[in-house]
Amino acid sequence: MRIEDIIDEDGHLFHKKKHKPLEVDKPLYPLADTHGHLTAFKQNDPAVVLVRAALAGLRLLVVPVDPADDVEDVGAFLSWFEETIDVARQGLELCIGEGICPPVFENDDEFPQLLDNVRYVAGVHPYGAERYRDDPTVRERLERLLAHPLCVGVGEIGIDFGPWNDLGQEVMVEAFRSQLEIAREYDLPTELHLRDGENDTLAHDLAYEVLKEVGVGERGVDLHCFTSGPDVMLPFTDMGAHIAFGGALTFGRSDDIREAAILCPAELVLSETDCPYMAPHPIRGQEAEPAMVAITVERMSEVFEERRSIVPCDTYRMLWDNAMNFFIAMG
Repeated sequence: MRIEDIIDEDGHLFHKKKHKPLEVDKPLYPLADTHGHLTAFKQNDPAVVLVRAALAGLRLLVVPVDPADDVEDVGAFLSWFEETIDVARQGLELCIGEGICPPVFENDDEFPQLLDNVRYVAGVHPYGAERYRDDPTVRERLERLLAHPLCVGVGEIGIDFGPWNDLGQEVMVEAFRSQLEIAREYDLPTELHLRDGENDTLAHDLAYEVLKEVGVGERGVDLHCFTSGPDVMLPFTDMGAHIAFGGALTFGRSDDIREAAILCPAELVLSETDCPYMAPHPIRGQEAEPAMVAITVERMSEVFEERRSIVPCDTYRMLWDNAMNFFIAMG
């Protein structure tokens, strides 16, 4: 790994079209990406991505992994995961040796360093519901992943009626319900993937009914990558579900998503990227990475200051505290 692989010679992490640097303020508190797919990059090296995340001010990254899709061999995955972090440590040391350092926060010793705080959640995505039902080795891999000390949750699990799904409702609901029960057994929080069909809210409606029946559990659930409005969100926050907002919150036409964030109880708001998908404005279209949560949180802090009268530092602190309380502090 070389310095030029990590950061441009102009010293900026992000660039817009025609390589124009994107100025992003230093974060006012440590950043958390509660959902970033480290295993799914096509253009970026995962170890480089981790170094860039540390330089952006992240101190927590939660990586979803799927034993029905991207983890066929648990031992090989865990070795890859730990080796990737080790390579990132070397890259970060290289940067620091050149005077390129992560931001330092007040009372910095109270916060973990990112490369000591990269964790994962494990769960079967709705697209894998049939494999979860029919292949017992999927359940075995899931339980091995959940038992590892780096695992901090179950996810992403849920219901999907989007254009890429070809499964029926029943099999997805069955897998969803089963994995909610597993989360209870392991005393872990749960990340939900809910994608509605065109012009309906069926996935959210079904998930709400299941959660009403089985409960959210002591460790709770979060609706990851929330892209709907307040009407869809509020029934879930009323039952104590967390809501995670990503790059879509920054898009010009996302007034409904921003309105949901404004109405979400402060203690239930989370930040994420869902990288490598949905990079935030004004670099939408690029392959997203965890470092870009800095852009989304900066935009969220502006919205919250304007509409909720919350000063930016308090928004940054709230998002960090919520993420740590949900995934780490109670574990």
